[in-house]
Amino acid sequence: MNKEEKQQVFKDIMGNYPTGVTIITTTTGEGIPVGLTVNSFASVSLDPLMLLWSIDHRVSSLKEFTEGGKFAVHVLAGEQSELCKTFASKHEDRFGTCNWHQSENNLPIIEGAFGVFECKTFKAIEAGDHTILIGEVVDLKVDSSKDPMLYHRRVFGSIPAEFYAVT
Repeated sequence: MNKEEKQQVFKDIMGNYPTGVTIITTTTGEGIPVGLTVNSFASVSLDPLMLLWSIDHRVSSLKEFTEGGKFAVHVLAGEQSELCKTFASKHEDRFGTCNWHQSENNLPIIEGAFGVFECKTFKAIEAGDHTILIGEVVDLKVDSSKDPMLYHRRVFGSIPAEFYAVT
């Protein structure tokens, strides 16, 4: 199997691995909010609270995330699929499409998410064509009245009710 074929099989396998969906936000040096949709997200540690995500080196806001020292991870709610698509697109004014506020940690917080982690960057690790960002959680909140978003086979949505059915 050549490199391109291996990459396609890798994408096929990963695209069939159900994940949650997040929007990661931070600000530029001038205080302008930036954000992007990410599903490469995982927990790292409970003591201290730490998580990780990865960013493609081709992303225009790479420097803001890798050098900014902080970021917020929004675990999206099931009904936020349009917002998810907007932050995954080349849309210029992503924050103009949603309600958000600046947190006490000076991070842009998008309203309506299932959960939000505000983090200070613990470590950035280059790995292939991405950088893995490990963050130490400094604040967090959850809206347990919502269900988180699910991503599977390039489809975003709420977790189906059948998923919770007792067998």
